[in-house]
Amino acid sequence: MDPTDDSVPYLSVAELMPLLSDRSLSSRELLECLLKRVEDRNGEINVVVTLDAERALKRADEVDARRARLETTGGTGRDGSLGPLAGLPITVKDSMMVDGFRTTSGAPELADFVADRDADSVAGLTRAGAIVYGKTNLPIYAGDVQSFNDLFGTSNNPWDTSRTVGGSSGGSAGAVAAGFTALEVGSDIAGSIRNPASMCGIVGHKPSWGIVSGRGQIPGPPGTYTEADIAVIGPMARTVEDCRIALDLMVGPNDWNATAWSLDLPPARRREPDGLRIAVWSDDVYCPVDPEISTAIESVAGRLEQAGATVSTEARPSGFDFAKADSVFDDLLGAAESGSWSPAEIEEMAERLRNGERLDGGLGVVGATIRHRGWLSANERRLQMRARWREFFEDWDVVLAPISPTVAIPHDHSRPMSARVIDVAGQPRPYVDQMRWMGLFGVVYLPATAVPIGLHSSGLPMGLQVVGPFLEDHTALAAAAMVESITGGFQRPPGW
Repeated sequence: MDPTDDSVPYLSVAELMPLLSDRSLSSRELLECLLKRVEDRNGEINVVVTLDAERALKRADEVDARRARLETTGGTGRDGSLGPLAGLPITVKDSMMVDGFRTTSGAPELADFVADRDADSVAGLTRAGAIVYGKTNLPIYAGDVQSFNDLFGTSNNPWDTSRTVGGSSGGSAGAVAAGFTALEVGSDIAGSIRNPASMCGIVGHKPSWGIVSGRGQIPGPPGTYTEADIAVIGPMARTVEDCRIALDLMVGPNDWNATAWSLDLPPARRREPDGLRIAVWSDDVYCPVDPEISTAIESVAGRLEQAGATVSTEARPSGFDFAKADSVFDDLLGAAESGSWSPAEIEEMAERLRNGERLDGGLGVVGATIRHRGWLSANERRLQMRARWREFFEDWDVVLAPISPTVAIPHDHSRPMSARVIDVAGQPRPYVDQMRWMGLFGVVYLPATAVPIGLHSSGLPMGLQVVGPFLEDHTALAAAAMVESITGGFQRPPGW
């Protein structure tokens, strides 16, 4: 295949690997194509912040040489020893450690930190033969739903450079949408895979909590063993199938559990709409959604119903309350993010709360002062919600829900974050509303696949999340593939 063909940067993983395997396209040719594209176009959107072209090209040459030897000795070039992603160039979010790469998490104090190992999630892909050639932008310490920092500046959305790519895996989503990579590794604690996937019109999968090791992500500081509550690491790509391929390679234990850990994720409950049981939760008075997005979600559900699915717009877990669930999310997110503040700062915030003051600040500030006894209470409320969701999924297979109340927002870097507002169909709403629909499912550890569902009247992409039962990631992915087939999935941004 001609590596200069305009279609090459937008080929999927599932399309690229056969071309690489039968040597229709070499790894070096593909990598040089992507490097040239970054050189020509990254200045417009500023999503790739670190490159290691020399080392990546050397590895690409090594893979190409091995394939040539296999062919010479009678092999087919599809030898599994090369790995299922052998020679595939990828980029990775800059909060993920990659051996030999500068890894900053957007923090000036880590500007010169070079990792000496791959994050476990990245290692699953590099063991399969993927070649990391670049790192992508994010907010400092992954703490915002926009991607900007003092170290690398602001990332712009390929659909409209006056708009954010989302966050915190915003550079990841922008790189996939711009054709810089077919596959990315993102993280998600308050929607950081799903939000940017929706805003850039790509696919992202937030796994069930605990099935992909979080070791090697920053924060915490390099070398940290603790894995944050709620936080997960997952794949981002242009197709659901590519996310499924990557997830199966990323699943694995952390250092503590590796000796005896095993996991066999169940197959999808359904692979076709016929018989699929779908609950639709397209809007809520607690967190109103742009009517265009709600209508698009309901339209997708209607088309799945026509194809044989059972659909309900009323089904909810017994006794479930969005506002109460969001309160639990705030408390547990704050506890998980509390390392962002010093003990003295937390004591000061606690005193202000006792005096009836409102706290303004960054991600997780609401629950940052929670004591351990309070955390135990919030965790018990979470477990009660998890039990209700488990019962719910006995009767229903997936939930279709919004990701964010709106499409990609204009850049807004004002401080404090908690004082920002967003526009939802002409109405001002709190900035943190962008996290509420994602926190609703993340706090209870459920898998969720973000998938594009068409364009808003503004010309920007819209997305929904397909939420499945705990550990039934393949059910969420399979239903997302059904959505993708109805809507047409990813579209190239105009001009790209």
